[in-house]
Amino acid sequence: MPSASPATILVVDDLAENRKLLAVRLVHQGYRVVQASGGHEALARAALEPPSLVLLDVLMPDLDGFEVCRRLRQMPSMRAVGIVMLTALEGSDHVVRGLEAGADDFISKPFHPAELTARVRSLLRVKLLIDETEHQRSALEAWSHELERRVQAQVDELERLSRLKQFFSPALAARLLAEGWDGLLASHRREVTVLMGDLRGFTAFAERAEPERVMQCLSAFHTRMGELVFERGGTLERFTGDGLMVFFNDPDPQPEHSALALDLAAAMLDAARALSDDWLRHDGPQGLAVGVARGQATLGAVGHAARIDYAAIGRCTNLASRLCAEAPAGEVWVSDDVRIAVDGRHAFDPLPALTLKGFVLPVRAWRLQC
Repeated sequence: MPSASPATILVVDDLAENRKLLAVRLVHQGYRVVQASGGHEALARAALEPPSLVLLDVLMPDLDGFEVCRRLRQMPSMRAVGIVMLTALEGSDHVVRGLEAGADDFISKPFHPAELTARVRSLLRVKLLIDETEHQRSALEAWSHELERRVQAQVDELERLSRLKQFFSPALAARLLAEGWDGLLASHRREVTVLMGDLRGFTAFAERAEPERVMQCLSAFHTRMGELVFERGGTLERFTGDGLMVFFNDPDPQPEHSALALDLAAAMLDAARALSDDWLRHDGPQGLAVGVARGQATLGAVGHAARIDYAAIGRCTNLASRLCAEAPAGEVWVSDDVRIAVDGRHAFDPLPALTLKGFVLPVRAWRLQC
């Protein structure tokens, strides 16, 4: 709020006795008075300490009151300050000149004390209203900026949450956002279990079916598989049209991550069988094939500012992809590391040693019984 201290009145007159007379009366009324003996001194004092009101003599030897008034009005801090011109001149010409220079009021010399007090109080009241209005405007502007900042912060948080939900379950995304998640996007290494899934026969289906039918099929597939991934705490790296990649044990540690991956694989096959009844009526995909592998991977953000993915890169990722490519519809093929990790909690059928692209030696793999 505007200051409650006494209003400061600048009295400008080249005659000391006139300044003293005005000062005595004003101080008696409770005002603080600053005096200037000429136009230049008045301008200097106003620039140093803007007053609440100016009582300005018209006739002064250095600068007359009209010129002082014009210069005062050019100061940003003086544009709302009342200026009363004190004059002994007769006629209306000086009034017109004063108004054109920016004066607010006139008092003729010799002045009547009651008139002086009334005019001073009136102009100070106007100045107080202007100051209050400016204070309210400034407060409203500050609040507007603060509101914009808060709204932008909320928008940024929602954008970050939406971005995290692309990879993680909603509950995990919310927790990462609350605890700080920027660090997890940095490149790091960890042992993970990677699951790759692919719809068999989808490419041929997409070539012969109407685009709307293809999109309906994909939408149903993505919706159900996404639900299953997040229910089991998997990290969804991406959907690749008719396929998907999921990994476990990052960003949250999951001691039984291979078991979680196999549980997800079995649930995905069940869900795909339920969807396949509709797919087959329209000569659609034949079913889902899944590959699962375990090993060290490099994890973190990949991409650019407009599109960032959270990826896992490593031998286990390639192996899961190759196993998925070899598996027929309705089967889950797993690496030997995965079979060993689950330690008898799942049953497997051995597969012949596999010669896989990108792997020099034959790969030992197993078929999950489900």
